[in-house]
Amino acid sequence: MKKLFGLAFLMLVFISATELTDHEKSATFHSIEGTWELVSFHHYDDGVNISSTEPKSEGYRQVKMYYNGKVMWSRYVPNESIGRFGYGSYYITEDELHETIIYGDAEMMKALDTLTEFVFELDLKKDTYSQISLDEEGNRTFSENYKRID
Repeated sequence: MKKLFGLAFLMLVFISATELTDHEKSATFHSIEGTWELVSFHHYDDGVNISSTEPKSEGYRQVKMYYNGKVMWSRYVPNESIGRFGYGSYYITEDELHETIIYGDAEMMKALDTLTEFVFELDLKKDTYSQISLDEEGNRTFSENYKRID
């Protein structure tokens, strides 16, 4: 009987440890999957420090959606008759966002003649993220800052 209780106790300990480990992982890992809206831009003065923060213009709206390895973005700019959009695939690492855009509006299709993969430094939190552009020397130049929306 003592062996049975001992075995039951060990199983309870293992199950509790597994649940605690899974909870800790979910609390520290945040997925970029979901819908995000642009809220502001940062400019960097020396590749490290933010020199200015610019909110998006009145009426300007940019939304990005990430799901199952696919990305789609759409932009509306007041007083422009044609909207902007793009579609493709993405993946993230711990500190990078890689987007490969394969289809978009006329302006995007022109840009895709020279560049299809976009690589950004990624600062991902639970409900916010920044995609940070780097120059050829790896210095930060500019970022788009997003918040998660439903």
